Amino acid sequence: MIRSIAYRDIEAVERLFADHSCHVATGTGDRPLGNLHQWYAPLQLLNILPGPSPLRVYVAEKADRLLGAIQVAPFNDSRSTWQVEQLGVMGEEGEVGTQLLRHCFSHILEARTWVLEVNIQNRFALSLYRQNGFQPLAQLTYWALSAAQLATLAEHEPKLPNLLSVTNADAALLCQLDTAAMPALVRQVFDRHNRDFKTGFFDWFRQGLQQWGSQTHLLRAYVFEPQRKAAIGYYALRYCQDGSHPHWAELTVHPAYTWLYPELLAQLAGLVRSLPANGLHLASTDYQPEREAYLEEIGAERMGHSLMMSRSVWHKVREVRSPLPEGLTLSEVLQGFQPSHRPQPGRIGHPPPHRFDSHHQQSQKPE
Repeated sequence: MIRSIAYRDIEAVERLFADHSCHVATGTGDRPLGNLHQWYAPLQLLNILPGPSPLRVYVAEKADRLLGAIQVAPFNDSRSTWQVEQLGVMGEEGEVGTQLLRHCFSHILEARTWVLEVNIQNRFALSLYRQNGFQPLAQLTYWALSAAQLATLAEHEPKLPNLLSVTNADAALLCQLDTAAMPALVRQVFDRHNRDFKTGFFDWFRQGLQQWGSQTHLLRAYVFEPQRKAAIGYYALRYCQDGSHPHWAELTVHPAYTWLYPELLAQLAGLVRSLPANGLHLASTDYQPEREAYLEEIGAERMGHSLMMSRSVWHKVREVRSPLPEGLTLSEVLQGFQPSHRPQPGRIGHPPPHRFDSHHQQSQKPE
């Protein structure tokens, strides 16, 4: 039986997600996941309020025994793309993972595309996702910068004269930058718009809950190009004040301004200089080779590799047999119910003769 998570399942689901022997597949690292105890009560409150639920967790059980769990959430504001954030099953229960995925596919009808991220070393998860229609989209590499490397980078004074703080009014600029920084296929899968770069009430509430639970704070800024009137670089820094875990950074740079990588990393190193000595983690994709080349140049350590996969559900539209005859659309059917109008009588005749014709006719008259 597959059902929504209940409060009594929280501890078992947390152990399942934390146990790497249970073939857990985690989501992308741009949104750190807190424990279920922190957001369960606020999530129940959000479910009562009007509006769509920001997060869903389903569990699979048999004879009161937990066999697996899945955590999914919308990836964009339009909710056309959803993300599998965490998936865990007991043992080699591949059928349980398939049932959990198909349950999400059939119950979340607004999702046109699904994305997830899985470790390339997890053969079981890769086989499970391929069997359920997921295809590779991009490769990600996670990097770590030590405190000593950050101190060296902080010695360089960054040249960022037009560095501005991010507000909701800058959503269009950030959307254009995000669009230019990724290939067309990835852009189509992500399906991001201006409102995805605005901080709404639910996003503000979720970020505040995560910052309160993990003792982290978020800083966001972008580099503005006044001549082109466009954003050419962006960073989001989640820094930890108590030193319990490393800082996390997200970078987006326009492909034509790759010289910003050293400047932005120097800026990030300067921001965490006064904090407890801790490392900095960030990710790079295979369609950003300049970033990986610079990280290798400064001696960053590769922590791991993962594969981003996507699954489109547009094929379901073609599989559904339409009740209308072949080649007939609904708009054509509705036009048939419209009242017919009689044609207005009009004057049908020859156009008036031209001057050349009248002159020609006069020249042809007999004398």
